[in-house]
Amino acid sequence: MSNPRQIAFEALMKTYRDEAFSNLALDGILSKSDLDTRDKSFVSNLFYGVIERQLTIDYQLSLYLSKPLKKLKPEVLTIMRMGAYQVLYMDKVPDSAAVNESIKLSKKNGASYASGLINAVLRKVAKGGVALPGNCSKSEYLSVKYSCPLWLVEKWINEYGYEDSAAFLEASLGGADTFIRVNNTKITDDELMTILVSEGVDCEKTYNENTLKINLNGHDIEKLESFKKGYYHVQDMASQLCAKALSAKENDIVFDLCSAPGGKAYTVAETMNDKGKVLCFDIYENRVSLIVKGAERLGLKSIIGGVGDASVFNGELGLADRVLCDVPCSGLGIIRRKPEIKYKSEADLSDLPEIQYAIVDNASKYVKNGGRLIYSTCTLSKAENENVVAKFLENHCNFKAVPVFSDKDSCCVTLMPHKNQSDGFFIACLERDDKND
Repeated sequence: MSNPRQIAFEALMKTYRDEAFSNLALDGILSKSDLDTRDKSFVSNLFYGVIERQLTIDYQLSLYLSKPLKKLKPEVLTIMRMGAYQVLYMDKVPDSAAVNESIKLSKKNGASYASGLINAVLRKVAKGGVALPGNCSKSEYLSVKYSCPLWLVEKWINEYGYEDSAAFLEASLGGADTFIRVNNTKITDDELMTILVSEGVDCEKTYNENTLKINLNGHDIEKLESFKKGYYHVQDMASQLCAKALSAKENDIVFDLCSAPGGKAYTVAETMNDKGKVLCFDIYENRVSLIVKGAERLGLKSIIGGVGDASVFNGELGLADRVLCDVPCSGLGIIRRKPEIKYKSEADLSDLPEIQYAIVDNASKYVKNGGRLIYSTCTLSKAENENVVAKFLENHCNFKAVPVFSDKDSCCVTLMPHKNQSDGFFIACLERDDKND
């Protein structure tokens, strides 16, 4: 049988070396292993834990090293990070086991020359526990405590304030709850809850209609009969609220211009009781196929998939009552699901607002007079959110900002996990009014 720590090591090395998405790197390696459910859970916890706590772990290691971390070979640093994470954050792993298994990893992966160093440093980490810096700024303290680059911490404090930034950073560690959207065209919330419990899944209602929070208790969701029958799809609370903001009605024509993997389109179709048309577009044909396949499982006949570039106008499509424009973004709101995102450099994100504006500008051409346009991202960055919307309104006098959910709401809503039980997310609601043109 495969060694769980070796599997975690290989997945981490692939993530660091190839800059791969964490979920794709881990899923690809786990799918080829012969690990049982318990060992897969261990690998997943260790893998994601090392990534999301990387800066905190590196700070601990640096206290006991005489040379900078960047001088270490990648395989040595990765093994040290894994050992430190087990020592500091995995209570069920004895310190001695974490250290000894790390030494074994070094010998198996061509780093036996560093086994003595690994042994000495990890023993000191185990003895010292989690140390946090003193005599530093608040932002520097948060950076180490919550393993987030200093530039990003400072950006969030400047844009959202210290309290919300600290609360978001705290919520970004330890993973996220799993939510599902009940397919109201097939089943009610109560009926589905009864079925899920019989399948060994814990579930509870939430503040949002047709949204359940679940705990799979180790079950593979795709093997559950309730999933196969299309009674629900997995979708974070934020995405469900985004679909709700579209306020689509029966027999509406809806365009979802950046649709893949299709979750918001499914929720919109269900909101419309599967009456009307929801045209879903993505630039890649294989991703469109995934959208269509998911709609077939859910039994949604109003979903129509098509290949399309959201930044290029296609006059043959006609106009829509509702247009959803969930643009590509930096993804900073979902770092609790994909923690590697937070380690991007500030320069990596600089071109995004221009791309996002081009897409929403094009999207506006499809909106009927009196129709609604939703601009959304899964990031926390005013350059990608409020600033794009402000530029759009400045250049499109035939659109006006309207409250997202109710008259009490602003036209721009920022969701955060500690406030909304959701990913970090941004929603702006705009309506076309040609009288102002």
